[in-house]
Amino acid sequence: MVNSKQVAGSKVEYQYKETTIKLMHSLFVHIPKWFQKLFSEVTWSIDTEKKELFLTFDDGPTPEITDWVLDQLAMYNAKATFFCIGKNIQAHPELFEKIIAAGHHIGNHTFNHLNGWKVSAQNYLNSIEKTQRLITTYKLPNKTPIFRPPYGKISPFQIRKLNRLNYQIVLWNVLSGDFDKKILPKTCTKNVLNYSGKGSIIVFHDSLKAAKNMKASLPKVLAHFSQKGYTFSGIL
Repeated sequence: MVNSKQVAGSKVEYQYKETTIKLMHSLFVHIPKWFQKLFSEVTWSIDTEKKELFLTFDDGPTPEITDWVLDQLAMYNAKATFFCIGKNIQAHPELFEKIIAAGHHIGNHTFNHLNGWKVSAQNYLNSIEKTQRLITTYKLPNKTPIFRPPYGKISPFQIRKLNRLNYQIVLWNVLSGDFDKKILPKTCTKNVLNYSGKGSIIVFHDSLKAAKNMKASLPKVLAHFSQKGYTFSGIL
């Protein structure tokens, strides 16, 4: 028999998802401060007065594409955070080691890119923990486990569970949109140039799907902000 607390909890979860879907679609590129405050249990940007940006790359490591990203970052002495899928780490351990050897930070992106709204909380957590066990077999520059939910989709219950396990949940406040094949490369570049500032967490993808847009946009972003005196750091 379902009790009233379970019904109330289900309604809250449903309302959260519906609200998030609508807002994330309407705020696709840039997440403003007022929205970040509504969901303060996650990290949207880094509080800093320095001219510092936090580039992130999701869905790798991917042969050739991740290699290309590493070469671009090295040209500007830029550090980034790579949110890696567990099965890709397992498939490409040498490339994963190359990311770490270059001084970049590592985040968890589940073992097989799970949508947190479409799987049970236990399966979701198992996928994250499986990936984290794999990640921690390597010597990492960042000590705190950091996690980004694929698609940005995570429930309040999943957030609470991960917080209890000492994960830092990292979303973003600037989305390049490189994964969207309907978006032109120049639009991805504009998305980042127009909305990034001190402490911004910026999303790119080192994946096959995003390669065309990302490769056109990333060099311009690195050059533009370097000329303006910005540095690029990994998320601690």
